[in-house]
Amino acid sequence: MRKIQVITLFPEMFDGVLNSAMMWKAQNQQAVEFRMVNLRDFGLGPRKRVDDTPYGGGDGMLLMAEPLFAAVNDAKRYCPDAKVVLMTPRGLRWKQSVAQSWADSNYDYIFVCGRYEGVDERILTLVDIQVSVGDYVLTGGELPAMTIIDSIVRLIPGVLGGENSAAIESFSDGETLEYPQYTRPEVFTGLEVPKVLLSGNHAEIAKWRAEHSIKAE
Repeated sequence: MRKIQVITLFPEMFDGVLNSAMMWKAQNQQAVEFRMVNLRDFGLGPRKRVDDTPYGGGDGMLLMAEPLFAAVNDAKRYCPDAKVVLMTPRGLRWKQSVAQSWADSNYDYIFVCGRYEGVDERILTLVDIQVSVGDYVLTGGELPAMTIIDSIVRLIPGVLGGENSAAIESFSDGETLEYPQYTRPEVFTGLEVPKVLLSGNHAEIAKWRAEHSIKAE
């Protein structure tokens, strides 16, 4: 069973995502186990402080090293060999081929979700890899972590369902987006399903799908 832990100030954000649909199915099949680590539990002092102003000045607050180290060490005690992943705009750009390789790797993961203006740089001594979901800024690392977790877990064998489902999806070949698809009824508000898809001619259907796949940029 794969173990995925998330270090975050807002563990409640993950409840709906990780306990619904495909993520619920993966847990029910015992393909994956999720564990939330609340960073606030490792905060300093009576107010459980986790952030402070940056040395050298500047706007905003940084997550402090001490609570982050304590939270990662707690997660490591639960799963010593897990890879520590920091969500950050400067990290490795996430894409389908990376998701597939992580799903195939059998590694367990600890996702660290940053907040505010970022994290104390010293946490990188515990981080195995930094990951970005794109060239834009979000309020925190929670949404990127959810995206990455979903993209990995659904590729674990047996989770998605059909044996070929993942292989024919958008970006799986690194070059194209998935072809247009249709279901019943054959005609809806005057819009018809392409005749070739109703023909039963699998060679022609495959040719049509290849022609109508969109090149990924």
